[in-house]
Amino acid sequence: MINKGQLTLYIFLAPVLLWLLLLIVIPHIDLFIISLQIEDDMGDMVWSLDNYRAFFDEQIYWLTFVRTAIYAILTTILTFLITFPVAFYITKVMSFKYSGFFTILLLVPFWVSEMVRIYGWMILLRESGVFNHFLLQIGLIEVPIEMLYNDISMVMGLVYTSMLFMVVPLMSSLEGLDDSLIEAAYDLGASKLVIFSKIVIPYILPGITSGAIVVFMLTLGNYLTPNLMGGKNSLWFTEQIYNQFIASFNWNQGAAFGFLLLVLSTLIIWLGLKLTRQNLSKALA
Repeated sequence: MINKGQLTLYIFLAPVLLWLLLLIVIPHIDLFIISLQIEDDMGDMVWSLDNYRAFFDEQIYWLTFVRTAIYAILTTILTFLITFPVAFYITKVMSFKYSGFFTILLLVPFWVSEMVRIYGWMILLRESGVFNHFLLQIGLIEVPIEMLYNDISMVMGLVYTSMLFMVVPLMSSLEGLDDSLIEAAYDLGASKLVIFSKIVIPYILPGITSGAIVVFMLTLGNYLTPNLMGGKNSLWFTEQIYNQFIASFNWNQGAAFGFLLLVLSTLIIWLGLKLTRQNLSKALA
């Protein structure tokens, strides 16, 4: 017999479970089935692993994934290095009276869609953009510089679009850090480097881990930013998936690449957790 409390719980959980089942689980199962099929000479669909084998046989595919993974890791590291001082200053240095206001200012740009923000950066960086116009006006350059469509601008765009997903876990972790621990370390003569390495970083390591996982996964699966800011030479793996689905209309190969992206990215995160000796459940708690 289901009591009233259990019934209430099931009612609240039902929309979430239906959302997961209908929009995530079932489509992924369908795509997985598609990825295991190829068209034979008679035009019939037969079971095969050729779609997955093509990833390892064609050098361009796995080299593109390796390149994407390396840049995703680099983006994650740079995002942490940029957002950590900001999160620490707002939570531990700034007065409580102003911290809420600056937190809102930090979040306001992310209320706008990613496409609008990326086009804003493109307006700033293009040859006829604001930066080139300013440099020409002050005489630092004689001709406009192409600042777009290279790996540096692409990584900058990826860092910018990922900052929110790193700074929020960091701020949440830093807010739980007792200031008396830092004050006691100062009183005992510890340097700033020792305090950060022995007290602050170990305490907020779960927040760093959760933020790094989210940023890495979002960067690895990002399509818009590498395509717009990286240009034709971006060689991002999601573009390979897009080309298989849309350009080549090869849904079987595209589905296989999508699952390979999911599996390989999960393995990278698992390896990262093992190397840093972190617990996934603790990091996401």
